[in-house]
Amino acid sequence: MDSNYEILFRYVLFPAYESGLRRRKTLAYLREYERQQWLDPEQIDALQWQKLQRLLRHCWEHVPYYRQTWTALGITAAEDIRDRAHFARLPVLDKPTIRANFERLIADGHRSQLLYKTTGGSTGEPLKFGYTRESYERRVAVMWRGYGWAGARLGQRMLYLWGTPIGAQKRKDRLYHGAFNRRMLNAFEMDRARMQEYADAIDRFRPKTIVSYVAPIVEMADWLTATGRRLHAPARILGAAEALHDGQRQRIEQAFGAPAYNTYGCREFMLIAAECEHRDGLHVNADHLLAELDHEGEVAAAGGPRELVVTDLHNFGMPLLRYVNGDLATPGHGRCACGRGLPRMARVDGRKLDALRTRDGRFVPGEYIVYAFLGATGVRRYQVVQKQLDAFDILVVPDDGFDDSVIELVRRELLKVVGDSVALNFRLTDEIPLTPSGKQRVTVSDLGSG
Repeated sequence: MDSNYEILFRYVLFPAYESGLRRRKTLAYLREYERQQWLDPEQIDALQWQKLQRLLRHCWEHVPYYRQTWTALGITAAEDIRDRAHFARLPVLDKPTIRANFERLIADGHRSQLLYKTTGGSTGEPLKFGYTRESYERRVAVMWRGYGWAGARLGQRMLYLWGTPIGAQKRKDRLYHGAFNRRMLNAFEMDRARMQEYADAIDRFRPKTIVSYVAPIVEMADWLTATGRRLHAPARILGAAEALHDGQRQRIEQAFGAPAYNTYGCREFMLIAAECEHRDGLHVNADHLLAELDHEGEVAAAGGPRELVVTDLHNFGMPLLRYVNGDLATPGHGRCACGRGLPRMARVDGRKLDALRTRDGRFVPGEYIVYAFLGATGVRRYQVVQKQLDAFDILVVPDDGFDDSVIELVRRELLKVVGDSVALNFRLTDEIPLTPSGKQRVTVSDLGSG
């Protein structure tokens, strides 16, 4: 049952803030996407192709990189890209290509209006990219729609076990989150010695929804089970930042007494797919973006994972067409019992962010390594390898602009969570080996699960 504040926030306070004060169209886009999700699959497919054609025309007319690249392929107009099969033969975009062609990927007339983000990503290759205000507002709308499939709604009492940068929880931030009826707990500062403190915070706040990185919430679930501690049971738990596997889901649900849901996204696009109430695969936001799982016509093993290629259909400022984000996913089949016409992924297979540990019981989620490198310039790739409790081997592939200050910056960030209990051994290298599936892992733990 909705609380009075939840209703007040959803229908009065948030519209006044988002639409009135900030003059954003987030709520209008949310209503649009809420309608579109119930279209038949054929109608969603037609809508997606219509949006893609509009984006292709824009890229041909206003984005130098695409115009020059496509011209070299013999394309003379956007209309030459006649269908999806032809589109799927266009070159993919990866992080090295974006870095090498950053300025040429910005659309004419959009440079001054662009917003920017930096991502380390699960592949360990730092990337800066631009996006428009409309794209941001639509991404937020899609995120709330996706969370809503699990029953998590605006204004609901929500607790985040999240990647809050250490030291960043200022009074202004607390007031802002308080207005949204949410509480932020820093996943980067959680360790075994502080589990009771985190559990107490959850009990005091009594959230309806917990949103968490997968690794920390699994760690807490294991602690709860081992100690016999029972918490206030939320209505649901949403896992984020890496795939939620069946075994992890069971451990979470047993410890918290609440269903766990899988979501999938990345910083480049925010929410890409999420589970609905039936938890039978992840619905892809196909009315907002294009997610290809048959890259260049590859035929994967029956039922096996495929490389994911993503196109944001609404980022006209710095369009990322056929972007390979380094993840693998397995396609779903058939229509979901919920009735939504959106296609599904059976599962996301590609993220491998191992949890790192220290001898004194600290728990370092792989996502923190990504945050530690966010401000590092001149780094092409990185990876943290742990073979013993008291040492991290940090491999760095330097790029243009690299100097020793980068190492010190990363060292300071890591010391915030590991203290003096772990030796940080930095090593420069020309390359970092890929996994057998072709991925670059941010963290590799050879400690086992103990």
